[in-house]
Amino acid sequence: MLRPMMLAWFLLLAGVPLMSGRGAEPVGVIFDTDMGNDVDDALALGLLHALESRGQCRLLAATLTKDHPLAAPFVDAVNHFYGRPNVAVGVVRDGKTPEHSKFLPLATMSDGGQPRYPHALQSGSDAPAAVPLLRQVLSRQPDRSVVIVQVGFSTNLARLLESKGDAASPLSGPDLVKQKVRELAVMAGAFQPINGNARYLEYNVIQDIPAAKSLADNWPTPIVWSGFEIGIAAPYPASSIERDFGYVSHHPLAEAYRLYSPPPHNRPTWDLTSALYAVWPDRGYFDLSSPGRVEVESDGYTRFTPQDNGPHRYLILPAAKQPRLVEALVQLSSQPPDRAR
Repeated sequence: MLRPMMLAWFLLLAGVPLMSGRGAEPVGVIFDTDMGNDVDDALALGLLHALESRGQCRLLAATLTKDHPLAAPFVDAVNHFYGRPNVAVGVVRDGKTPEHSKFLPLATMSDGGQPRYPHALQSGSDAPAAVPLLRQVLSRQPDRSVVIVQVGFSTNLARLLESKGDAASPLSGPDLVKQKVRELAVMAGAFQPINGNARYLEYNVIQDIPAAKSLADNWPTPIVWSGFEIGIAAPYPASSIERDFGYVSHHPLAEAYRLYSPPPHNRPTWDLTSALYAVWPDRGYFDLSSPGRVEVESDGYTRFTPQDNGPHRYLILPAAKQPRLVEALVQLSSQPPDRAR
């Protein structure tokens, strides 16, 4: 006879939706991403779709901080693939990293004259700007019901904090966030030495240091940071890419992985960790630091100072929890859409 905890874990791996510790109501999620710079963003988006299929969250919108014309079409194509073509997509204007991406051109691929991955947005210019979209989406949600997952740069959310009242809401950016957002899950920074470097400057921070500093200083809700050390401790097994996505001839996540980082390379799971924690904070995949505050210094270094009742914490991954975490990330990222296409 299976013990209750063993039964719950068996059901999770079997794809049976379980009740979230937050209650029966699925959490509303906004996914803010620099899609195209690394493939973990794509896997994290697939993970969120799987959690929505399990009744655990609702993907309210995806906003882009990579200023590339194919970033929005690719996200739109993934949303279509998972059967959610109506997820709103917003883009940064005058943002960072406009450079070429290894896998965003998948949005332009066709087979036999038909798009390989159907989507509505043909270019980022067809999508609304991120900040007005964020304000519109937030204004329509119940108070303190939204979790934002930021796995790219802080550009959009820093600009949101600077926004004024508009047709969507008379509230200023900080007041709107404080009213509607429960928590912010951020993949950024480093809170342990990386390869002996105790002052590691993490990519998502240093690409827009002023925005990261504004976010750390001014964001009005709790923030949980997933540092660089978490993702590298839980690499995504390339064997899953070869084994678990073959239920369709073409899968956007598997093709993106191969283009970005051809197997057998095991790519770190940085962005997936923030997405998983945002929806399932109470499943025991991670430990949490004591409360404190993160300061972004002038060079982009993220300094954490413990502080009673501080608004910030960061994820900790004990070695004993790593196998279970990786298995969950694989099971969720590779879960087929409700109807495999």
